[in-house]
Amino acid sequence: MPENKMTEEELAERLTAAPFHKWLGLRLTGMDEDEITIAVPWREEFVVNVDVGYTHGGILATLIDVAADYAIAAKIGRPVPTIDMRVDYHRAAMQGELTVKAQALKLGGSFSTGEAQVYDEKGKLLASGRGVYFTAPPK
Repeated sequence: MPENKMTEEELAERLTAAPFHKWLGLRLTGMDEDEITIAVPWREEFVVNVDVGYTHGGILATLIDVAADYAIAAKIGRPVPTIDMRVDYHRAAMQGELTVKAQALKLGGSFSTGEAQVYDEKGKLLASGRGVYFTAPPK
């Protein structure tokens, strides 16, 4: 895998530029040549089942999508649009900060693949997924 084209500071700034990402409270907490790590504070608005209090699966899918995208962005210097994505849910996400780890798997001229995993505060895997992203140079 090639070296990162963005510094940790550049990626952190880019990650929080989007209003949606600010609302989610995304915070880049780590980055190396293999992986990025994002912390996500729990929000009451994440809850889909008020009786049990677990997080909507769409939030977990969003975190997988964003993290995999930005793992690729670290390598190519810019975030890119999602073409396809799949998510596997392993357990319910209850109240508490989430951690997302993501890796760029394959970088191509037009399409690239990234994956991400979402963990709870105890380090238990909640969801994982993989996405394909459109990485052709802008015209």
